[in-house]
Amino acid sequence: MPDHSSVDSTTVLIVGAGPAGLVLGNLLKAAGVDCLILERQSRAYVERRARAGFLAANTVRILEENGLAAGLLRDGRQHDTCLFRSEHAEFELKYSGLGRGEVHTVYPQQDLVRDLIAEFLDRGGELRFETAVAEVNDIGSDRPWIVCRNADGELQRWNGRYVAGCDGRHGVSRQAVPVGAVRQYRRDHGISWLALLAEAPQSMAAVAYAIHDEGFAGHMARSASVTRYYLQCARGEDPQGWSDRRIWDELQLRMQADRYGPLHQGPILERRVVDMASHVMDPIQYGRLFLVGDAASLISPSAAKGANLAVMEAEILAKALIADLRDDDERPLARYSEDCLPRIWRAQEFSHWMINLLHGPAGNDDEAVFLRALQRARLESLRNSRRHQDHFAENYVGI
Repeated sequence: MPDHSSVDSTTVLIVGAGPAGLVLGNLLKAAGVDCLILERQSRAYVERRARAGFLAANTVRILEENGLAAGLLRDGRQHDTCLFRSEHAEFELKYSGLGRGEVHTVYPQQDLVRDLIAEFLDRGGELRFETAVAEVNDIGSDRPWIVCRNADGELQRWNGRYVAGCDGRHGVSRQAVPVGAVRQYRRDHGISWLALLAEAPQSMAAVAYAIHDEGFAGHMARSASVTRYYLQCARGEDPQGWSDRRIWDELQLRMQADRYGPLHQGPILERRVVDMASHVMDPIQYGRLFLVGDAASLISPSAAKGANLAVMEAEILAKALIADLRDDDERPLARYSEDCLPRIWRAQEFSHWMINLLHGPAGNDDEAVFLRALQRARLESLRNSRRHQDHFAENYVGI
């Protein structure tokens, strides 16, 4: 073990200040549980990082019940309609009248993160930015510890009773789980999206999914002046190779603007490539380490589940830690994975279904032609079957 400039202790060490770590920290702090959040990026970076924006009804409930929803209740917008376009038809589904009658709340993730940071600090929480966790050790013991390096380059050791790994798919937390200790399920869907943020108002009231021979295109509101778009692209594509003009030409083509009306255009603020992949660990705990959010399971963005799963897991883990630390009841911690994984797999199944709905294979060989015919059949069933619509709505919003 290297020398450290200092050694400190807390009860729960939280690695990562995304929605998972921040919700967990706020819930623990409200219950009087001592915790520390460590984040490798700067505060300015995490408060500007644009990611998800569709909050499920369960996420809004968790935030409201725990005094974390002031911003989204003030500035969030309810959304209850999605639209599908193909060469054969266009139709809308108002899912607030289907399934459980639930809606999404549109509230950019960076705004939510900003709210959660401010609330955690107001509650007296300790959050250290620009502090990279280098090691997570002794998670099989009753006294795990971590080594981190602060912005000044100093090494520090922190001891704790529990570690919550909320640092994503590439974070150090999941790497601390011994090889062979958990089963890992992986799937590369072989599809990539160019993820875009445009400084332009939304072009239609609904979330729009456009199915086209040139590939999928998506339209999702973020704010009154910013819209999220997606374009299916080739694997390994350089996002900087897409000029603003090329992006808007392709969006207009795939969304059939000549048929349904032009898109509101503006500067492209962000462009990056997202590869559609899924990854689930089972269990999502080992010893005193508990994985939350993308550290536990990676899900494709095809159904807006990632941040919502993270908040759901954070609530379950917070209640389990409070039960153990305050009430000396270890049972909820022991079943953390058992409580989370069925809901994770439900979200994975729906995301996989959405991928197959939105992306048809290219080519004119027998298999490609057959699979595109199945894709059309799925769309027609969704368009015409109330039972199919109810099932879609329940899973589209539900977690």
